[in-house]
Amino acid sequence: MENQNKNQTKTERFKKLAEARTNHVLKALKILGNCANRSLYDYEDEEVRKIFRAINEKIEETKGKFKYSEKEFRL
Repeated sequence: MENQNKNQTKTERFKKLAEARTNHVLKALKILGNCANRSLYDYEDEEVRKIFRAINEKIEETKGKFKYSEKEFRL
């Protein structure tokens, strides 16, 4: 397995891991959505806002990791 990873390019490794991890996140969000069923669960709107605030904060933090900082401006 280690030898196989050495033969993969950085792009190939990124695509493989990013795809798997993205699908994992999407599946977890789908499962979280099951909690919206009011016939099975009782929750307050504020609780839902807290959940999505935490998710959105982590999304923004993660997106920031993919942005390269601009070069410092100079005249």
